[in-house]
Amino acid sequence: MITLQMPPIPAPVAVTVKAASTAMLVFDVVEPICTSQPKCLKTMVPAISALLARARKAGITVGYGTRAPNISKWLPEVAPAAGDITFVSYAQDRFFNTDLDKTLKAKGVTTLILTGWKISGSVLYTSVGATLRDYTVVIPVDASLGPNDYEEVIGLYQILNQNSANPTNQPLKEKTSTLSRTDLITFQ
Repeated sequence: MITLQMPPIPAPVAVTVKAASTAMLVFDVVEPICTSQPKCLKTMVPAISALLARARKAGITVGYGTRAPNISKWLPEVAPAAGDITFVSYAQDRFFNTDLDKTLKAKGVTTLILTGWKISGSVLYTSVGATLRDYTVVIPVDASLGPNDYEEVIGLYQILNQNSANPTNQPLKEKTSTLSRTDLITFQ
């Protein structure tokens, strides 16, 4: 057996995003996905709910994506509101085979805040898809978790070291992903 040590993940950084050009996306915080994961219910849902409240107050575009069977099963604490974008996803990269890119660009969105289940799945692959489409991405680490520490570290490492790399976690480095935390995100 080979034992490997992961490089340290940089600490989350403070970011200030422009409300008019930012969207917050929520993935898979639904029955039965989230309710079967203790970290999702106890840590992630409260973090997303608090960030959603601040984002809505600031006028941020909000969107929700999950698979077709779950599209009406959002947990009440984070459920879509009237006027929010909702879309059925077909892959871990939520841009794949959807109109998400067209919808966001029509609203003038250039920055995305990605949240939801899970960091090593839909959030990771959507961050790659987003940076390939020239978005700047923010991942609040308390609002996107995994079932165990291993999946979280792998997801965070891959997000920072993907094609559009930001390995030192420079705040809002253009067309890359930045790791932040819900209490470190402000809206302008």
